[in-house]
Amino acid sequence: MQTTTLYEQDFYAWAQRQVELLRSGQLGELDIDNLIEEIESLGRQERQGLRNRLGVLLGHLLKWRYQPEARSKSWAATIREQRERIQEHLAENPSLRPYLAEATLKGYRSGLNLVDRETPLNIKQLPQSCPFSEAEIFEEPIDWQS
Repeated sequence: MQTTTLYEQDFYAWAQRQVELLRSGQLGELDIDNLIEEIESLGRQERQGLRNRLGVLLGHLLKWRYQPEARSKSWAATIREQRERIQEHLAENPSLRPYLAEATLKGYRSGLNLVDRETPLNIKQLPQSCPFSEAEIFEEPIDWQS
């Protein structure tokens, strides 16, 4: 018969217990293996968050570039919002900056999928690697009325 742990039964209670143990200095009582797993997972989530935001941003930049007739205030707002959130994310996690190039490559694939879902464009006719410079991704002005 398999014994379940607090970690498996109630993650929130487990996390609160780990905090109590840390604060009280009872380090020998910590669930080290699961703590390591969770801390590693937090790092992966930060990287994934950056990739996901880049995917949305790059998808909208592709739509903006390749469907100029369909440009809208909503697309411009999404581009602006994602730029701001990515910059905030990088400011809060400066050690992710060296990962930006790799995240852009991975995010671009997600951006192509977004274009495929949301537009009539044929993604096979779009660039298969990111055509945008860092300046175009983060700084190029977007005027939805032009």
